[in-house]
Amino acid sequence: MSVVAPAGFVAAGGAVGIKAEGVADLAFIGSDDGSPIAAAAVFTANLAAAAPVRVSKAHLSATAGRAAGVVLTSGNANAATGAAGVVAAERLCQLAAHEVGARQSEILICQTGLIGIPFPLAQVEPAVAAVIASRSAEHAAGEQAAQAMLTTDTFHKEALVEAKGFSVGAMAKGAAMLAPNMATMLAVLTTDAACDGATLHELLTAAVGPSFNSLIVDGATSTNDTVIVLASGRAGPVDPRQLGAAMREACGTLAAQMAEDAEGATKVVHVKVVGARTDDEAHRAARQVAGSLLVKCSFNGEDPYWGRVVSELGCAGVAFDPDLVEIAYGGVVVAANGVGVDHDARAVAEHMAGRHIELRCDLGLGAGSGVVLTCDLGYGYLDENRTTS
Repeated sequence: MSVVAPAGFVAAGGAVGIKAEGVADLAFIGSDDGSPIAAAAVFTANLAAAAPVRVSKAHLSATAGRAAGVVLTSGNANAATGAAGVVAAERLCQLAAHEVGARQSEILICQTGLIGIPFPLAQVEPAVAAVIASRSAEHAAGEQAAQAMLTTDTFHKEALVEAKGFSVGAMAKGAAMLAPNMATMLAVLTTDAACDGATLHELLTAAVGPSFNSLIVDGATSTNDTVIVLASGRAGPVDPRQLGAAMREACGTLAAQMAEDAEGATKVVHVKVVGARTDDEAHRAARQVAGSLLVKCSFNGEDPYWGRVVSELGCAGVAFDPDLVEIAYGGVVVAANGVGVDHDARAVAEHMAGRHIELRCDLGLGAGSGVVLTCDLGYGYLDENRTTS
């Protein structure tokens, strides 16, 4: 159940001194022989993109969608660090490339952690090669890599989809600053299916849409969001539709784990909007509700305050008629035609008391539907973020 499960990949994780007390803070994923393979990535939409995002974009462009590996660091985002940040990111790629026998441009980079703090390159440099040199195809190595990329996460996140004749492995980090597009998160997918870079990018973009781009924790979009996929080709050609389905499943599994691990969260919530004019309008309405601080607070208080939901639907910028809307918690309708209705209050209370909540909103205007994954807003989130984090 790791990124090294598909044939042709190795991984490593260890400490290079970004974090205190020898905590693991550098990971590497790459081809087992150091050769460049097909690669694609999707990056943050934030215009304050961090140095690693800029470097990875440039490297993918220079190699026309090929990479020998990905180096990931945690504890310092290397964001808002100016030209020195780009130099640091390039140097990490150079060190990794030298260790695996690749070109500098054939290494991609992901970084996560505190923003606006100079990256401690001089401190980190001497330890990078040793960590990458420990890479292997053992399951434990994949797990160590997944652990080394974490920041405020409470557990490492992995997924494995075994399809007919090929597989997709994946790992990710992310617990806050989760909002489209994408969700503060880094993810690396691996597959032994043979696929060119252009098709990989198309499939990855399609996989990110219903997963990471449909996840909201706090409405903040990170400077560093990156999802990368590497394809070794060891399993030979496969049906792109099957590969796409496997990638969507892997991304969906990781997104669900992120929601479970959201900072301070006590509830995981599926906000489903149906009856919209189009799927796009349904998704926009669901996103509006899922990102509402008032609605998220009501989830935390286990209060089915449907009036807050209706209010958010009305300002989502989509077609809306308050006299047609229906709201249900856990399948129990609490409001219809825009007004409250008699319902089984005990059933609703039991549903709201659980870990997972389903909120369904029917706009009554068409066949469009969309789902966004979110969580409640609890005291733990404030404790984590009331100071620099």
